[in-house]
Amino acid sequence: MNDFLSLGGLFLSAVGSATLLPGTSEAVLAGLIYQGLIPISLLWLVASVGNSAGCLINWWVGSQLDRFKDRRWFPANEKQLKQAERWFEKYGRFSLLMAWVPVVGDALTVVAGLFRMNLVAFFILVFIGKAMRYAVFIWLTIKALQAAA
Repeated sequence: MNDFLSLGGLFLSAVGSATLLPGTSEAVLAGLIYQGLIPISLLWLVASVGNSAGCLINWWVGSQLDRFKDRRWFPANEKQLKQAERWFEKYGRFSLLMAWVPVVGDALTVVAGLFRMNLVAFFILVFIGKAMRYAVFIWLTIKALQAAA
């Protein structure tokens, strides 16, 4: 399989996995590690960047939620939103290092968009967390493959 297509598939899988939709980037990454045709460092970089880029979609969704806050179905009132914004300003920024955690991480990235967190700071924090997670996943995958050999 062409390395470019493999990396493109990994990137798209990682982007999709970071959104509110379910994804399979770990399975794609593990398969590419098993094949052994592409350097591990490149796989790590593509997965990390792709997954972090996918979080930009969640940030954008959050940034669009503000226009619905006056609707009856919106889950928080103005007072609750202000409280949440103060909490996010104090603690939430660095919680983005945990954006890789299923479900919770998606919510954090949407909330960051809702409160219009600086996009550069957002991406850096999300990337650090995602990159560390993929590094651990790759290490565990390699160890499992070595044990199976």
